[in-house]
Amino acid sequence: MSKPDPEVPPVPSMRLQRYLAQCGLGSRRECEELIEQGRVEIDGVTVDKLGSNVKPTIQTVTLDGENLKFERKRYYLLNKPPGFLCTAKDPQGRRTIFDLFPPEGPRLFCVGRLDEATTGLLIVTNDGDLSQKLAHPKHRIHRLYKAQVAGHPDREVFNQLKEGHYFTEGKFKVHDIRPIKKQGQSTWVEITMTEGQNREIRRLLARTGHKVMKLERIGFGPIRIGRVPIGQFRELRREELGKLFEILERNKAGGSTSPKKAGSRNADKKNADRKKMGSKAPSSKNVRGKKSATSGKSKSAGKKSTKKKVVGRNARNAKKKPRRGKR
Repeated sequence: MSKPDPEVPPVPSMRLQRYLAQCGLGSRRECEELIEQGRVEIDGVTVDKLGSNVKPTIQTVTLDGENLKFERKRYYLLNKPPGFLCTAKDPQGRRTIFDLFPPEGPRLFCVGRLDEATTGLLIVTNDGDLSQKLAHPKHRIHRLYKAQVAGHPDREVFNQLKEGHYFTEGKFKVHDIRPIKKQGQSTWVEITMTEGQNREIRRLLARTGHKVMKLERIGFGPIRIGRVPIGQFRELRREELGKLFEILERNKAGGSTSPKKAGSRNADKKNADRKKMGSKAPSSKNVRGKKSATSGKSKSAGKKSTKKKVVGRNARNAKKKPRRGKR
């Protein structure tokens, strides 16, 4: 008598839009649009409504008639060279960062963007969901830059940059900035940002009269550029990925750090006025009877009266009018 076959474990299923995203077709929202457009089929049946599940190991999924391959998630650190764009395709035919990766690989996304002239650390992945989360300012992931700026900015300029300046998009500011060294008529500085608005660092420093001459991103969260040659890439290490996911989890409940809108300038002024009012010395009305912070006793209670107290018969006589002397 043959032994019964061991129980076959159930095949895990997942949401169709999540499966499409893991195949490198875009973010979940973009994949939902593909489904709603009726371009996706499961085992030959068109699926155009959200909420469908798929079992990747036993079902066949197609997009526009082509079979999809379930791609393993990949995460790369790229040292971006100057002159490359952070876009999938450029109408003018300029080079993009994706030209630096093998064409037969999965569809990739970059986490945030660096402008054409900026070099340095860029995370590139086929995980569309993670790409959007890491780039969102609400997660407050620090971006570390090294910049060469014209002139020699002083502490007052650094304080202005931390306080921020208003632009069309809102209020931009640096999280931190410190000098590294002076080089001729320029200065190297290290700048920490918590988001990546369009040419934010260049525009901020130009507002203070210190044009950015060179700009390199050297850190993103816990990850550093290290010795990766310019124009080359490597896969992120497991511990690096773990630290990134820890930051996302820790900051999930945090508030947004998006730039303040220009209309909030009046609110900032009102808050500053309130602080000034709160720092003024208390009026004489409030001083009377106010308790000491150390003894708990009233300040007025500790002072002795300089008037001599009159008691008994002298008190009664004191109320009488004094006798007039003889003429």
